[in-house]
Parts: sequence; structure tokens; C-alpha cells
Amino acid sequence: MSGRSTPQTSQRNSRNLSQVRQAQLNGVRSNDKVLASLRATQVVASKPVLPAELITTILDYVPVPDLLRFAQVSRRLQEMVYDDTRWIQKLRAMGVWNEAEARQRVEEAMKRKTEAQMAREAEEARRTGANLPGSVNGIAGGGRRHAGSVTLFDAGKEESNYRKSLEKPQMQTSRRRGTLADGFDDLTISPSTSAQASAKPWDPSIALNVLSRVRSMRGHARQEFGKLYGALGPLYMNLSRSKGHSDAIIFRTYRDPEQQAQILSSLKQFAKCDTALGWQAREQKLDSMIGVFENAVLREFEQGCAANDVDGRMRRYAHVIVSLNGGSAAVDAFISGQPIMSRTLQVADPLDCLEAVAPGHVDLNPSRQFFAKLATTTVDQAAVIEKVFPPSIDVLPPFLSRLCEDVVANYLTTLFDEAHQKGVETYVKAVAGTFEQALRFLASIQPNKASPSDFTDKAKQMLTQCYEKHIDLYLAEELSVFKSKSDAEVGRWEKEMTEQEASAESFFMSNVNRQAAKRDFLSSFRKVVMMPVNVLPAFSTAKPAPGKSVTNLNTVHSSYNGTRPRSPTLTGADTPQRPGTPKAEPPTTELAAKAAIMNARLEGIKALFSIEVALHLTHLAKASIERATVFVRMGGQYGDEAKEQCEAIFVTLLDILGDRHVRNGFDKAIGHLSGYNPREVRELRAKAGNTSNVSTGVEPLVTFLELVNVGDLIQQMLDVFYAQELIATNVTDRDDFLDPAVKGKKKFEQMLDERVAAGLNRGIDVLMDEVEYICATTQLPTDFNPGGTSTESTIVDIGPSQTAQQIVSMIGGHTGMLVGTTDKNMLDVFTQEVGLRLFAVLCKHFKRQRISDDGAIKLISDINHYSDFVSSLRQKPLLPYFHALRELSQIYLVHIDPPAAYFSTNPKVKRASLLSGKGSKTAQQARDLATIIADTQRYHGIFPAEEVYEFAERRADWYLVKGDVERAMYGVGCSIM
Repeated sequence: MSGRSTPQTSQRNSRNLSQVRQAQLNGVRSNDKVLASLRATQVVASKPVLPAELITTILDYVPVPDLLRFAQVSRRLQEMVYDDTRWIQKLRAMGVWNEAEARQRVEEAMKRKTEAQMAREAEEARRTGANLPGSVNGIAGGGRRHAGSVTLFDAGKEESNYRKSLEKPQMQTSRRRGTLADGFDDLTISPSTSAQASAKPWDPSIALNVLSRVRSMRGHARQEFGKLYGALGPLYMNLSRSKGHSDAIIFRTYRDPEQQAQILSSLKQFAKCDTALGWQAREQKLDSMIGVFENAVLREFEQGCAANDVDGRMRRYAHVIVSLNGGSAAVDAFISGQPIMSRTLQVADPLDCLEAVAPGHVDLNPSRQFFAKLATTTVDQAAVIEKVFPPSIDVLPPFLSRLCEDVVANYLTTLFDEAHQKGVETYVKAVAGTFEQALRFLASIQPNKASPSDFTDKAKQMLTQCYEKHIDLYLAEELSVFKSKSDAEVGRWEKEMTEQEASAESFFMSNVNRQAAKRDFLSSFRKVVMMPVNVLPAFSTAKPAPGKSVTNLNTVHSSYNGTRPRSPTLTGADTPQRPGTPKAEPPTTELAAKAAIMNARLEGIKALFSIEVALHLTHLAKASIERATVFVRMGGQYGDEAKEQCEAIFVTLLDILGDRHVRNGFDKAIGHLSGYNPREVRELRAKAGNTSNVSTGVEPLVTFLELVNVGDLIQQMLDVFYAQELIATNVTDRDDFLDPAVKGKKKFEQMLDERVAAGLNRGIDVLMDEVEYICATTQLPTDFNPGGTSTESTIVDIGPSQTAQQIVSMIGGHTGMLVGTTDKNMLDVFTQEVGLRLFAVLCKHFKRQRISDDGAIKLISDINHYSDFVSSLRQKPLLPYFHALRELSQIYLVHIDPPAAYFSTNPKVKRASLLSGKGSKTAQQARDLATIIADTQRYHGIFPAEEVYEFAERRADWYLVKGDVERAMYGVGCSIM
């Protein structure tokens, strides 16, 4: 009981102890009041603690030797120091830690652990099964072993060995705890002292390749860093304390420049993990040593370059500098030492391209030689680069970049500035020509072994940068050059046409009495203005016979010497031009003179716009687009801008050629068509005495159709140009309806179709006027009423009349001119309109004729001739009209005998007989005619009964049978009144 303490005893002892302490304190206060407060203070617990995060941050700035000493203080601090992430961070700072490799090692370790666990479980299951009842010789199930078999391994023994192997590292770790190195091998670089005799000897070769032998293993990062620090740490610290390169151990230990460069590079990489106090000074000291060494090696390299010692000093010291810090200094020295870079070698003078050249041109041969020399130099230096520098460094792109910046850019800037001062056309030719040569220069450069896969793209980008500051100005000037030259071309052609017309008019009026011209101007000019021109035959060169006055159109034609005027061309002084002044004798009368003037003007309708001018403008556009297309290969923003400018050039071509040239020509041609009057032309020709050579065609329309052919050729030429220059080169997309080139092309085609349609519409009016004139002047009254009023039978020609043949020939000739040269839809519309208008003119013409029974054969022949012609046009909408016209002709074949009393001399009897209509077969014949007139279905709804009645009134015997027919029409229920 004495040795035990109860709760009551403990409480009592605590109270006694408190009373004793209180009494002692009271006594102390009474004895020494000065130290009372201090002595009254009682420290119950004194344990200063810093946060673990703060300690960890402090450890990041502690030198490695101090870290090892710090780890020996306590177990907790040891855990902080030995934290694997701390050493991984240092290895990662040096760039020797591979996260993928570390992850792979962990996965492999886990895999081996899993396999070992499965093997132990299998062995345990086998051992458990050997002790089960019924097992024979350790085999469950009483199986029998094969004879001669032996046990390959003892599982129990192997498991015991495995456990011992796992326990052995723990025993070694507990034994090693407390050493200073603690995972860091002690190496010495001066093994002469006895204190360092026990340390491992330092091998200089280990430090050279120690960075490459680092393994990325989680849980072993401290040991791997210890190897690095043991090999490079002494050298690093020695180098930071040395006063010069002669004091540094590395320059005494390593004698070869290659080894010195390698160890300095390793120390530079090792210095990245130095975060301890004073790291800036140590790093600066290392950089100064590297700089001294680099300068020395660089001098050797430059001397090798000066001596052209490619395989000797250049190659050796280039490799040294590359192993030191990547070799950028050697690359700069190599490029700067080239004669072409240092301007010691003059490649070419850019102003040679502008000497002894015509205005607006540039000689590209000097620039071609310049780029050829650059290509030769680059190829040669590429071979030297491949020999001197290691494959790990690519020197060709920097060399090419400096070549473009210092040589090519200066050459081009000087050339372009001077060319722009000489002229805009010279400037655009110089820019486009040199860029094409630059692309050929680029194609001659082949990448070396060290070049990346995108070397060609990078080289192209370097070269195009020389042109980037000129692209915007070039594209603007290219469009300006084309527009100005095209405007000048069309302006010169228009001026020449005006001057030629004025010269011809002055010549024709030079021999005319001006006073008579003034008196008769208003009356004669109106007649001459409407006169057509004879376009098909060539002007004769024969002169009028002496003594004869020039009074007819043939004489007027002979007064204008030369053939049909060709389209003016402005390509040179040697090109034959249209005669501006006729060489023959001018007319002596005002009528002949003005007829000759209008003849020349109407003849010039075929030259209202020139296919030669269109071809020349197309060549100008082709040259401009080909120059601008070269810059499309630049790609990117400038390539897109070049494409847009090519489309702008094409749109400008369409505007100038379409609106200014072709459209104006068509408008003038339509004006000439509007002023044509065939009656006045025939009258004027008759007055002039030219009755033997009367043309049956509408000459202005023939000329206009020829002008349509020229417009169609121009459109086809533009289509080919669009396909070859824009579509084939991928400048524009044919299917992009918003593309400016596509919109401009459609606008041009629409304008051409509108002008052709307007001209053809006016041509149909003129053609129908000609048909009416032919009908009025050539259709004889006896064609459809050969017998007059006689009852005797006459011989009738069943063929078509001359009028029908002439009309069909004329219309067929004019419509045939459009086949193959005009759009099919427009041709169909034109043909249908001609057919409908011809139908209306024929109906109007037939209503003017008096048609007898015998003449009806001729009428039917003409109608059949017209109908066959319309059928040949292959226009189904026209067929019902002429079929109805053929049915209509049947009303003239119905023969109606007048009553016998009609021939009586007694008027009363004659009148009573006509009113009764009885006693003859007239009534039956009249009913037949009335049935034909009233049957509207026979005419397909084209002719109403009223209009058929009008045609019936043109019968020659109408006034004899009118009463019978009208009574018969009332009888069949048809009333036209």
C-alpha cells in the first residue's frame, strides 16, 4: 500500500506543494522587491518553433555542404533535406531531368513489384497445397512425379533470400546515418595531402561526361545530384575563386580546347542550380572565363577563315565554339568574314539595268547575272558550311538571311528608286522581272543535312521580305500603267478615226461649188443621210473617163481609192494605215460628194470598234497580269493583294474595252440603222442613174451583222484570256459569283447582249421596211389576178412569184449571218420576231391585192414558199401562223358562178335575180365559202371571222357574190356586221 498512490493522496500532495510555493514566493517578495517580478516569473515550457514552409524556403538558398550538415541536426530536418522534389528541382534547373524517363522507370518498378507479388502468392498456394491430405510427394491429388525429375529451386529458400535482401539496405542505411557525405561521393582534385588520402581519387574524364550519365529516377534524385556535385562542384568553386584563367584548375587539367570547351559548357549548365548567397558573382566569374576562352578560340577560327583552312582550324575551332555555347559567335564570324558581306567583293551595279534602254523598258540581263552570281556563291558556301560546322547547327539559313538583308535588299532598293524616277512602266517591269529572277535564285539553293524540313519556306520568306516594302506601290503602279496605256490606245484610235473622217469629207467637198452647197444643203443632206453604203464590193481604183461627170454611185465609189478600210492599228509607223486622204479625183457635184461622204461613213460601220485594238488591249492586260501573278507566289497577305490586283486589271480591261470602245461602236451602228429608209435610197439611186446594180439586201443591217461577228470574236477572245490568265493560274474562282472578275465578265457579256439585241431589234424594223418596199415595188397586179375581169382561162405559173423569192432570199441571208456567231437564245428570239413581223407584213400585203380564182394558185405558191422558209428556221411557235395563212388561201379557190340574170340588159330583172339568189348554183357555192369563213378552228384561233371576211373581200369577184356570201353567212349563224 505504501508504494501505491490513490487519487486522494495525489490531491493532498498537490495542495501542499502549492502552499509551499506560495509561502516561498511571499518570502522572496519581502526580502528582495527589485527582483521580485523577475523571480516570480516561472517558465513552464520553452520550445521555439518555425513554420515548416519557412524552413523549406530557407533551405532553397543554403549551399549544398550546409544542406548536408543541416540534415544531421534532427530527423525532421533530415526529411526536409532528403525530400526528392528538392533535388529534382535542381536537376531540372540544369536541364538533365527527363520526366518521361522517370515516369517510365516508376511504371517498370511497379510492374516488377506486381510480378513478384504474384510469384509469392503462387508459391504460397503451392506450398499450402503440398500439406493437404491426399497429396503424394508434395503434389496435390496424388499425382506421380516423372522419373528422373529434380526440383529446380527451393521456394522457401528463395523467399528467405528475398526478405534478407530487403532488410539489408535498411541495415546499411542505419549504419551510414551520421556521415557528412550522406550520398555524395567525396572526390578530391589534389590528392597530395594526407587529409585527403582516404578520399577517392578525382578522375578528370568523369567531369567531362557526367551530365550525360544522369539518370532520371524518382527516389534517387539526391544520389544523382551528388554525382554531379562531386564531379563539377570543386571545379566550379575553384573557378569562382580564381583570379585569372591561369589560376583555374580546369585550364591546367584539361589541355585540349575541345575538353576545355566541354567542361566550361558543363559548368555553365551546372551553375543554373546555384541559388546560394553570392551566386551572381560566381556566375559572372564563370561568364568572364568563358568569354576569354571564346575570344581566344574565335581568333583562331578567324585566322583559319582568312587562310581558308577549311578542313583544319576552321573545322576544329568551329566545333569547339559549338560545344562551348552553341556556336553563334562562330556563325557570325563566318558570315561576316565573307567577301560579299564585307563589301570587299563588288557583285554588280544595279544601275546597269537602266543604261542604254528605251523609255519604259529595263534591261534585266545585269540583274540576272547578279542573282546567278549570288546563287553560285551560296552553293559554294553551303558546301563549306557542311564541312566546317557540325550537323547539330544549321548555318545556311542565317547566311541566307544576312545575304538577303545586306546584299539583295540594297541592290533592289537602289534599282527600284532609280527606275521609278525614269518612269512608272520601267519601275513595274523592274520589280516584276527581278522578283521572278529572285525566285529562280531561290530554286537553285538546296538545303544541307542540318537544314530543317521547312527550309524552303523559310528561305522564301527571307527573300520576299526584300520586296515587302515595294509591293504596295508596285501593285498600284501596275494598275495605273495598264489603265493609262489602254486609255491612250483607245484615244489614239478614236482620234485617228475622227481625223480620217474629217479628211475624207474635206476631200469630197473640195471640188463642189460652196454657194450651191449652201443653197441646197437642207434638201440634199436629208436625202443623203439616209443612203446606205455598198459594203461588200471593194472600192475600185479605176478613174473616171475624161469628159464624164461624176454623177452616179459607181463613180462615187471609184473616187475613193483603196480597199475596204481595215481596223486601225497603232503598233508602229511601218504598219499600213487606212488612207486618210483619197487619191482619186473628188466629185464635182454636191449630191455625189455628200453621197460619197455618207457612203464612207456607213462603210465605216464595220470599223466602229476594232478587233486589233481589242487584241492590243488584251496583250497589255496579259503583260500586266503576268507580272502581277508572279507575286501571287509570295502567299499570305501580299499574295492575296496580288490576286485582287490581277482581278482589278481584268475588270479595267472590260470597262475600257466594253463601255468605251465596243458600246460606243454599237450605239453608232444602231444610229445608222435607225436612219435607213429603203424607198429614199432607191429614189436616190435612181436619180443618180445607178439602176443596174440595185442591191436586194438591207446593207446597214448586213454591216451591223458583220459588226456583231466582230463583237462575238472579241467576247471569245476575252473568254480565252479569262480562262488562261485567271482561271488556270488560280487567281480567281469561276464559281464565285461575288468575285469582281466574274461580276465584271458577266457585266460585259450583258452589255454586249443588250447592244446586239437593240441593234437586231432596229435591224428587224429595217428588214421589214425592206420587205414592204419589195412587196410594194415588185409585186405585179397580174400575179394574183392574171385574167382581169375576163372569163377566159389563162395559163398560170404555179411557182412562187419573184417577189416571194426575193423576200425569202433576203430574209434568209440576213438571218443566216447570225448562225454560229450569236447566242442561241438570242438567235431564237430574233428569228421568231422576224417570222411574226413577216407574217404581219404579208397579211397587210395580201389585203392590198385583188385575187382571182386563177391568181389564187400563185398566191398559194407564195404562201407555201413563205411557209417552207419558216419551217426551215425550226421555230415551232411560228408554224401555226403560216399554217393558218395556208388555210386562209382556200377562200380564193372557192369558185362562185354569178347568176345568169347578172348578164341581162334589163336592170330590174338583174336586180331581182341578184336579190333572190334562186334558180342557180350560186347559193350553194356561197354557202361553201361562208362555211370556210366562219370556221375559226380552221385557223387555230389566229384569224377571227371578221379578219377572214376582210381577206374574202379581196376576191376579184367579190362584188358579184357578196350578197350570196353574206346571206349564206347569216344562214350558218355567222355575223360580221
